[in-house]
Amino acid sequence: MSAIFEVDNLKKAFGGLTVTNNVSLSMAPGDRVALIGPNGAGKTSFVNLVTGNLQADSGEVRIAGQNVNRLDAIGRVKRGLVRSFQVTRLFQDMTPAEHVGLAILQRTGRSGRMFGHFLSMRDVTAEMEELLGTLGLDGLAHRKVSEIAYGQQRLLEIAVAMALKPKVLLLDEPAAGVPQSDTGRIEQALADLPADLAVLMIEHDMDLVFRFAKRVVVLAAGTIIFDGSPKDVTQDARVREAYLGSYANAGHAA
Repeated sequence: MSAIFEVDNLKKAFGGLTVTNNVSLSMAPGDRVALIGPNGAGKTSFVNLVTGNLQADSGEVRIAGQNVNRLDAIGRVKRGLVRSFQVTRLFQDMTPAEHVGLAILQRTGRSGRMFGHFLSMRDVTAEMEELLGTLGLDGLAHRKVSEIAYGQQRLLEIAVAMALKPKVLLLDEPAAGVPQSDTGRIEQALADLPADLAVLMIEHDMDLVFRFAKRVVVLAAGTIIFDGSPKDVTQDARVREAYLGSYANAGHAA
């Protein structure tokens, strides 16, 4: 299967500090990949580079075979590369319905229309209701974000991302800050993502990584030191030294 997302020899340095060191990564439709590594490994810099929020010094990013280096973040979203953030960036005074409705309007080129009237657009409301229902948020559609639980806000972020119809979805710690009682909902939402969607998840929770990922990529000091199966990652000496340490030694390998 041909790659939907390709990164070739991506490099970024700030002064004398190289934060992304010739990183290459390829994903096919349907891939479930976890990007892990110690704090300061360069994971966030890598995501900022591929999403267009940071300009690379060299290297290439391709979506469906097309070079997107010259596109800004919005241009890359339009090509199908969508990101959710580690800390929720929702508008507290807006409702879930409004968030998802606005994302649908942006995707369909109608964001210039009077936003307040989107509820009269049958195609928009039908898609919005289906997305919120899929994620168990239909009963909260018209509540302000400030009134709903943090775990539900993280689910709403996924709904907004899916409303943009991504080909590649980058998830930055989707369960971060979510109470343990709600993490099951997040995991179910991840399990229910479209089978042909390529998903790259940055995550520190290794139990979640092993349940989600079919492939694990380990970044250390801006360099990929491992790219392989979850089973093999715990046996890799460099990974154990750089990151896993006590986790691997405790015998939690899946």
